[in-house]
Amino acid sequence: MYGEFKDHLRGELEAIEASGLTKHERPLTSAQGAHIGTPQGEMLNLCANNYLGLAQHPEVAAAARVGLDEWGYGLASVRFICGTQTLHQQLERALSDFLCSEDTILYPSCFDANGGLFETLLGPEDAVISDALNHASIIDGVRLCKAKRYRYRNRDMADLEAQLKAAQHDGARFIMITTDGVFSMDGYIAPLDEICDLAERYGALVHVDDCHATGFMGHGGRGTPEHHGCIDRVDITTGTLGKALGGASGGYTSGRREIIQLLRQRSRPYLFSNSVAPPVVAGALKAVELAASSSALRQQLTDNTVYFRAGLERLGFELLPGEHPIVPIMLHDAALATRFADAMLERGIYVTAFSYPVVPKGQARIRTQMSAAFSRDDLDMALAAFASVKQRLAD
Repeated sequence: MYGEFKDHLRGELEAIEASGLTKHERPLTSAQGAHIGTPQGEMLNLCANNYLGLAQHPEVAAAARVGLDEWGYGLASVRFICGTQTLHQQLERALSDFLCSEDTILYPSCFDANGGLFETLLGPEDAVISDALNHASIIDGVRLCKAKRYRYRNRDMADLEAQLKAAQHDGARFIMITTDGVFSMDGYIAPLDEICDLAERYGALVHVDDCHATGFMGHGGRGTPEHHGCIDRVDITTGTLGKALGGASGGYTSGRREIIQLLRQRSRPYLFSNSVAPPVVAGALKAVELAASSSALRQQLTDNTVYFRAGLERLGFELLPGEHPIVPIMLHDAALATRFADAMLERGIYVTAFSYPVVPKGQARIRTQMSAAFSRDDLDMALAAFASVKQRLAD
């Protein structure tokens, strides 16, 4: 039987290759950081989610080593059997305190957190209303639940209100609005305060996936709810430990106490997945402490973002507008974006081209991401490379 299936798979892979959509993984020969080792040599890394530079922070690494020595490599179990350490509970309390929420539950990843959210809380008599550009993990999580599904155009509050009215008209018992806090391909920030206004008007719950904001957006780094002044109005926040908060792995759901309590009882990715590894938990605890205790890294990230955006604009690049450390450089043509990325790699700048189906046709881009770990010299080096490649490809 596999012979026929093998031929089918080869056909699928050949079609992906022919369309220019094969994803090639580039190996790193070093730890993650502002500068990384590759088989081609050292490069400046402009495409990691290492917003606060904590992936290579010595205090985070030291805490992880202590976690390994004192708490072991892994639990070999799920949480409710024999996989909960007081270390896990400590991190959950620290996240709750940091996010100003009532309770928090850890997951192996934010993908798992979103995957286990909707089917636990919503039934066929309920409704979920999702932003059209939400992350794949939200889309998959919504698909797993039996609630009626509605979708609104990206950040379009008039369309969201229309979907709220439709859900009410259709007799929904409970309605949940779900959105990314920051949309990762564009760096656009969801208007979370306006979403909360509509939710209160129509009696809906609000969920935000804040993976690309927690740790650095808002005055205290608490993400888009703090950025928009609506922390106490958001019912559920899902997030990751794999971006600004250490960059390793692990995710969480944080919010109303009763919601978290029910997730502990019925959320399948939580109940049937091994506990987050102790070294990761210990490192994340230190990362949360660093994010919460000082604004220096957030300010460095902001300064780097402003400087880099201004430099690219002076060079004549088309950027998507915004203030987020995600800085998309629009090239529109997929082949041009690929050539541009390859030329940047030759100059020691690690970037990736994004094209259809990751982004819409005609919207190909180089997505760069700022980090607090970059020096001004790093950014000047990157800008010089962008200028050189722009000139070369224009000739």
